[in-house]
Order: sequence, then structure tokens, then C-alpha cells
Amino acid sequence: MTMKIAVAGGTGTVGRKVVAAVESAGHEAVVLSPSRGVDLVTGEGLDAALAGCAGVIDVANTAVWDRESAERFFGTVATNLVEGCARHGVGHLVVLGIVGTDEVDLGYYYGKRLQERIVSEGRVPWTILRATQFFEFAEQNTARAEGDVVELMPMLSQPVATEDVAERLVELVTGEPQGRARPLAGQEKLTLAEMARLLFERTGDRREIRVRELGEVGAQLASGALTPSGEHDRGKRTFADYLAALEV
Repeated sequence: MTMKIAVAGGTGTVGRKVVAAVESAGHEAVVLSPSRGVDLVTGEGLDAALAGCAGVIDVANTAVWDRESAERFFGTVATNLVEGCARHGVGHLVVLGIVGTDEVDLGYYYGKRLQERIVSEGRVPWTILRATQFFEFAEQNTARAEGDVVELMPMLSQPVATEDVAERLVELVTGEPQGRARPLAGQEKLTLAEMARLLFERTGDRREIRVRELGEVGAQLASGALTPSGEHDRGKRTFADYLAALEV
């Protein structure tokens, strides 16, 4: 049966893949983003967009790193989506979380924790899928660096393809609400620096990579706090697959 599925943040890195996965599965995708007339923070345009939707996938994101800003964004968006879904009888709200957000006290993660709490305590049937960092994470971090030296966090990850995340989110939203679903991670563990070096080899980037010290938080990141510690699902694609597909 064809469903109408709204994708919050449907124009972002993972959002575009989710929209493609929704449509590939034979469903109708409704993109919730400012470019489509929907402001998830103010709520403008949200009611009109949610009308007739059977499910919502929330992958909305923001580039803020301090706790106050992160909690304001994720808290506001989560509240607006829960209330909007309730008003329009949306039967399933699926949210993308991050593996390890309970373990590492970064400002951004406080926002993700609040998001999960609002959704799990809300009146709309829900599923939360926590995933590890995406393959694009290395490129996103190295792109921000200036000069000939790239300083990266001492992070151990188990990166996953955005396509695998998107496909899993669509599987979840078209099924019964699960509460907390099994986390999703990639096939192998790699440090952020290793990912960056492999990326640079593929693209011919000659900048130097250094790992900076981050104290207690850095020790948590380096120890694998952002990798799954229990049962979890694994994506089909590898980081090598991602690199091979890059246009250079």
C-alpha cells in the first residue's frame, strides 16, 4: 500500500537519501524544509505539509555545537513534530539518533538527548534509530579546516553509509512502532583520522592530518564511546565502496 511519508530535513545529507529511499519503495515523499515552505522551528507550513501523511521521518539537523543552541533547536523541532503529528493523526514518527549520545557530554549530544526524550514521552507512536557517523563525516570535518594542517578529534567510529541508514528508516516507518530499534552501524571500525587519510589518498589531498587532544571527552571518543556496544544491525556498504564512488 502506498503511503504518504514526510521527511523532516529532507534536503540535507541524509535527508536526500531518505527521500530517494521513500520514493524507491513506491511511496510519496513530502519534504519538510524551509526551501519547501516548512519551517520546523517556527512551525510555519507544517500543518499543511502533514495533512494526509501516514508517517514522518525526522532527520533534521543543524550546525550548532553548544548545548543551549542544540537543545533549543532539537527540542523545538521535536515538540513541533510531535504536536503536528498528533493533530493530523500521523501514526508513526521515526527519529534518527546517534549511537553513544548518552555516553559523551558534547553540547550537540545534549540536544539529541532532549529530542529523544520529547519523542519518547509524546503521544505519537514512535521509533528511534540510533546510527553511527556517516561516511561523509570525514569530508565534512576536513572541509572546515584552513591551511595545510587538518586537526581532527581522536574519534573511533564504525561509520555507515547514508544509503543504508535511509533504507532502514523507510523500513521502520512503514512498519509497526518499535520504540528503540536496534542501532545501525557500518562494517568496520575506523578512526576519524584513518577515514580522512583514506579520503585524502582517494582525492589527492596533500594536507597534513593531526589528531588534537580533547581531555576527558577526547578519551571517551578515542575509546569507542560512539560505537555500538551491544546487539546492532550492520549496513551493507563499506567505506571503500563510498570512496570508490566519489567523483574526483
